[in-house]
Amino acid sequence: MIHETAIIDASAKLGSNVQVGPWTYIGPDVEIGDNTVISSHVVVKGPTRIGQNNRIFQFASIGEDCQDKKYAGEPTELVIGDNNIFRECVTVHRGTTQDNSLTAIGSNNLFMAYVHVAHDCIVGDNNILANAVTLAGHVVVGDWVILGGFTGVHQFCHIGSHAFTAVNSVIVQDVPPYIMAQGHNATPRTINSEGLKRRGYSKEQIMNLRRAYKTLYRSGLTVAEAVEKLQAQNAEEVQPLIDFVQQSSRGIIRP
Repeated sequence: MIHETAIIDASAKLGSNVQVGPWTYIGPDVEIGDNTVISSHVVVKGPTRIGQNNRIFQFASIGEDCQDKKYAGEPTELVIGDNNIFRECVTVHRGTTQDNSLTAIGSNNLFMAYVHVAHDCIVGDNNILANAVTLAGHVVVGDWVILGGFTGVHQFCHIGSHAFTAVNSVIVQDVPPYIMAQGHNATPRTINSEGLKRRGYSKEQIMNLRRAYKTLYRSGLTVAEAVEKLQAQNAEEVQPLIDFVQQSSRGIIRP
């Protein structure tokens, strides 16, 4: 299960049935959960905690020092959940003391080739980041998000659950839940109705979200006025959209 050419620090903790390929390096203060498969030529540095049933493909770099010039070698952390796939050449950096000293990734995510997750990012569950997606520092991604290939996300941006970005999009403000965004810089296009159907949202719920989208983006109302009207809609599935808009610190993407 552990190739003879792999270099594993004596302090690293590997669970049962962990596979480590040739020429892979696993450094000190690393924990890897059961049934995780790490291919050849992978680097994993700590402090890093990796859950169960993850798959890390060749040439990935997991838990490396961040690229922030303020970083001075502090023992910041990377925490990864279960059932994630990190394809070739993915890079994930640990956090910084300027934030919470933590980069965190949930479970059941797919990171395609050349994805970069920078310091202090928080990524939820069941997301797909297509080839060469780049998350700058302090980015927050919800659940069930799909980021199209070559999407670039500016630091401190938040992307709400069930959002979708088209290929080559540039995100410089927050993307609310359920929204399909596209462009350079990205603007809202419509509701991610197909994705919502796949996740079990009813026709009525999707229609409510379509109405909410029109209120927020096509009514000519200010954001505050739109939020007030959305609250009057009194639909449970719309509440995450309201909460997100009210809590946005960078402002949401606009047409």
